[in-house]
Amino acid sequence: MIGDNGDPPAQTPLTNLLETVRQAGQHRETVSLDTILDSVGRRSFAPFLLVAGLVTLAPLVGDIPGVPTLMAMLVILSSGQLLVGREHIWLPAWLLERRVSRVRFVKATRWLQRPASWVDRLLRRRLVRLTRPPAHLPVALTCLLIALAMPPMEVVPFTANGAGLALTLFGLALLANDGLMALLGYTLTGGTLAVVIINLA
Repeated sequence: MIGDNGDPPAQTPLTNLLETVRQAGQHRETVSLDTILDSVGRRSFAPFLLVAGLVTLAPLVGDIPGVPTLMAMLVILSSGQLLVGREHIWLPAWLLERRVSRVRFVKATRWLQRPASWVDRLLRRRLVRLTRPPAHLPVALTCLLIALAMPPMEVVPFTANGAGLALTLFGLALLANDGLMALLGYTLTGGTLAVVIINLA
C-alpha cells in the first residue's frame, strides 16, 4: 500500500537506510533508480520521498544537472497517484532506468552518513496526528508543490538543497511517525518556495 495506513514499519534509523541504499547494485558499475527503490522498499510513500530527498541533497549526485528535475518527476508521479487514491505507485521505465556511477553514488552516501547519525538521535514517535491518515494527504500535496517548483530551483542557488531536505524530513516523518519532522518540513518548504519566488520575480 502506498498510504501509511495503520502502524508503519519498525523505525529504520537513517544511517541504516543509507547503508542499505549504499549496497544497492553493489556488483554493477552504475546504480539505477529502480535498484535504489527496491533496496528501501515500495510499500509506502515514505521511501519515495526519502530517495528523492537524499539524492537531491547528496553532493556529487544532486549537483548533476537535471538530477533535481528527475527527482521532481519521481515525487510528482508518486504523490499524484497517492492523492487520487491509487493503491500501487506506477513509474515509467525511462525514469526507473536512470543511472548514476556507483563510485559517485557511494561517495555521496558516505558523505551523508554523519548528518544522518545526528538526525537519528532526534527521531522519535510524537505528534502522530501530523503523520497518520488522513494527515499523509497534505504531506503528499506539499511534496507535489515542492516537486513542481524544483526545475526552476536549478537556477536559484541552494534552493534545490532546501527542497531535498524538506522531502527528506517528510519521508522521515512518515517513516517514524514523527510529527515534529513534518512541521519542520512544512516550515522549510514555505521558506524555500519564498526564496524561489523572490529570486524569479
